[in-house]
Amino acid sequence: MTTPTTDSPGGATTTLLDIDPDIIRTHILSRLEGPDLAALSSVSKNIHQLATSQDLWSSIISTTWPSTNDPVLRGVIESFPNGPFSFFSHAFPLLDPNNNNTNNNLVTRSSTDGRDHRQSKIKRVISAVDVSYRGKNIFSKVQGTETSTGWFRSTPFRIDLLEPKDSVPTTPTRKNVADEETCRDLYNDMSLSWIMIDPVAKRVVNLSSFRPVWVQRRWWTGEVVVRFVTIVLGRGNEHVMFCIEVTCAGGGAGEGEGEGEEREEELHVREVSMWVEDTMGAHLNGEDSLVTLKKGFGGKRVKRGRKVEEEVKWRYEEFLEVRRLRKERRLRREGRKDLLCVSSGVSFFMAFFMLLVWNRY
Repeated sequence: MTTPTTDSPGGATTTLLDIDPDIIRTHILSRLEGPDLAALSSVSKNIHQLATSQDLWSSIISTTWPSTNDPVLRGVIESFPNGPFSFFSHAFPLLDPNNNNTNNNLVTRSSTDGRDHRQSKIKRVISAVDVSYRGKNIFSKVQGTETSTGWFRSTPFRIDLLEPKDSVPTTPTRKNVADEETCRDLYNDMSLSWIMIDPVAKRVVNLSSFRPVWVQRRWWTGEVVVRFVTIVLGRGNEHVMFCIEVTCAGGGAGEGEGEGEEREEELHVREVSMWVEDTMGAHLNGEDSLVTLKKGFGGKRVKRGRKVEEEVKWRYEEFLEVRRLRKERRLRREGRKDLLCVSSGVSFFMAFFMLLVWNRY
């Protein structure tokens, strides 16, 4: 890839490298978004040094994911090889919905001991979650989860970011939070990033589809549930699904525009949760979920885009169809077993009855 050039009025050729590095950094590179800056870093060695500046990428990840401003998480990110640049390169792309085989080149190594941690146990994970609506952040949280306890490994895997009675008010207001228009707007305009980090092995993966794959209105509670997913290969090369749900509901009401007019409600985030389930609908325990998470850390990434988002939705629908077919087969098997048990019982009863009649006569 060649370095861009321009022609000066005197006829001399000026390259990008002829410009003062401070001007390039402050007036050109700082105006680029993360994906464009990452692409520009491969132009030349000198541009790569400027485009991988830790201060520059710290600013980018702070803007992209407000949750990364957490002091503890910031320290973890800075300990990555190449710091924030390495973090962004692995956290921004989505997992390839068509190929979840392990890509060893994407598994990073610890900067402290240089060992390959792919076979090591995950002792702790950090979740960095950001929810946006129409381009504005409405919810961010960082939460650590201890994964080395026997209780975690044997119970169903689930991470809840809000307590049952907690809620987070957001900017959007609605006259009816649970109406069809709200569902449509959330489906089109909400986005979510759920970055999972292994702070010891310095591995990171984004487990969200970024855009929703499903929105449902719960008319009996007045809530709206927005779902994001990532489907990967789990234990035994069976597909499993990381399922993330954001539950929204009406909160504090504002004033109407006039007397007798319907009052608007604030849109509150009531619940943000993640769990892992298989094609039979069963929730995976912590140990099996960590096996799947390891494969996600090493999975192939793809650039975000409309085509990839549509592919994720198609994979989600395919996953649900496989689940439906498997459940139907299981019900048929159970039905045949029940019929066999009933037939055996009836046959035994008839044989016993005939034996009694035979002995009587």
